[in-house]
Amino acid sequence: MPQNTPVITLPDGTQRSFDAPLTVMDVAADIGPGLAKATLAGRVNGDLVDASFLITGDAELAIITSKNEEALELMRHDAAHIMAQAVQELFPGTQVTIGPAIENGFYYDFARDKPFTDDDLKVIEDRMREIVKRDL
Repeated sequence: MPQNTPVITLPDGTQRSFDAPLTVMDVAADIGPGLAKATLAGRVNGDLVDASFLITGDAELAIITSKNEEALELMRHDAAHIMAQAVQELFPGTQVTIGPAIENGFYYDFARDKPFTDDDLKVIEDRMREIVKRDL
């Protein structure tokens, strides 16, 4: 059975051919180590994907770094999920309701019997840092 040999078209129109399926991060690394280090995500054929997304066929690829306009939205989105995980770890039984990234930040609504205190917020923030260090 023949193996897929993707041809990746970059935003400037250049094309790169590869011998096997590869991830967005693999393409970034092929372009250069600096780009690989800066890669946050990718846009494959118009769809926003994680840097570990496997490209199995010909595709248009835009690599997203912190210099891209949509990077801040990605980081806010991730931070919202990290906050939700921290709350659930620290306060079992707390329901996560809704939590989008918004224009100037992010939030989550939580359903629980008592409101969070200022002390709780500090503990949540510390747990968020721990979660990030876990590099899940």
